[in-house]
Amino acid sequence: MKKTVFLTGILAVSSLFGFSKSYEITLANASKVGSVQLKAGQYRVKLNGAQAVFTEVESSKQITVPVKVENAAKKFDETRVDASKEGNVDTLKDIQLGGSTTQIDF
Repeated sequence: MKKTVFLTGILAVSSLFGFSKSYEITLANASKVGSVQLKAGQYRVKLNGAQAVFTEVESSKQITVPVKVENAAKKFDETRVDASKEGNVDTLKDIQLGGSTTQIDF
């Protein structure tokens, strides 16, 4: 009983401080996300309300961009990035977050 109460307390406190799951993506090319340009490489993406925080794995540099959050009818099997090519730069349209029903649109 005490373990259950303790774990519930930890989960409640972690949600107050905004701890949430991050998702790994790899950008093969330089990519535009909203008005921000990201270089090619690996990133961790974390949703923080109406903002997505991209953390570059190599340097730990963080970039925050505004997003629109949508919920799908069923869970996405894997994290998927949808982008279009404009010249030498990809423009991210959305990211479907694997294991959740959340899609973030740019």
